[in-house]
Amino acid sequence: MKKVLLIAVVLIAMVAVLSACRQGEDSDLITVRVSEVTRSVFYAPQYVAIAMGFFEDEGLSIDLFTSDGADRVMTALLTGAADIGFSGPEATIYVFNEGRTDHAVVFAQVTKRDGSFLIAREPMPNFTWDDIRGAHVLPGRRGGMPFMALEYVTRMHGILPDVDVTFDTSIAFAAMVSAFVNGTGDFVTAFEPVASTIEAEGRGFVVASVGEASGEIPYTAYYALASFIEANPEVIQGFTNALYRGQRWTLENSAADIARVIAPFFPEADPVIMENAIARYKEIDAFSATPIMTRESFDRMQRVMESAGELTQRAPFERLVDNRFAEIAVGR
Repeated sequence: MKKVLLIAVVLIAMVAVLSACRQGEDSDLITVRVSEVTRSVFYAPQYVAIAMGFFEDEGLSIDLFTSDGADRVMTALLTGAADIGFSGPEATIYVFNEGRTDHAVVFAQVTKRDGSFLIAREPMPNFTWDDIRGAHVLPGRRGGMPFMALEYVTRMHGILPDVDVTFDTSIAFAAMVSAFVNGTGDFVTAFEPVASTIEAEGRGFVVASVGEASGEIPYTAYYALASFIEANPEVIQGFTNALYRGQRWTLENSAADIARVIAPFFPEADPVIMENAIARYKEIDAFSATPIMTRESFDRMQRVMESAGELTQRAPFERLVDNRFAEIAVGR
């Protein structure tokens, strides 16, 4: 028994030494846990910043995980599973309006319009939004930005949800494309590279860009709890600095170059599909040039939420958006 205990103690000591050595090697990097809403080339600036070492240059190591939905991203943030959330900023408004004292605050914007594409079962080269009248559409989770942006577009074209078109929200966001491919619905919305993959496989055809039709909206942003920002301003600043470098690199380089850099984040994706997907986002001007979120765009997002019936009380820009770090990053 003593021999067994001695061996156990030695093994524990070895593990402790190895752990200490590892911590010593990485002691100059601060780990930041980031929960992203989904994995998509729509977030190319984020993956560029990680792959190019921009975060490491700021002394940060990014622990990135996908939560599949803005509600789950916010849950990860509120429960302490994540330090930073990355999703549609509508999630911060919902939490603020619930009366939470330590609420989430946006500190950097990444995309400036909806990144989803409307996919039909057959090619529709002359598609108009009037073509979805009477259709069965899989639009995403009610209350989420993909759903609200699509609903906003249909209303702009005089098509009333649940009257002129059926929006089926019974299927989870992560399962929508699978359900469509297996026969559910006439249309589905999907982000890239999923949309291009479906098209390449002949299982659906992109007929419209929701973001191009809806106009500019602060669609995806980073946020953290107010307490975390107050306690870790150097982390938030370094994070924003790295992101801004990723944004500039994305805007200044070709779709092919971007696809090569972010390929490790999409190990199963076809390189050609990746390049086409990124080109689509560049064509609709989806990526924000800077991490600064404007009051005008924030107000427009709230109008979209009101139009969807998901917002009864507007949240103040000053309480939910902190541009200090973005302004410093851009002005460096």
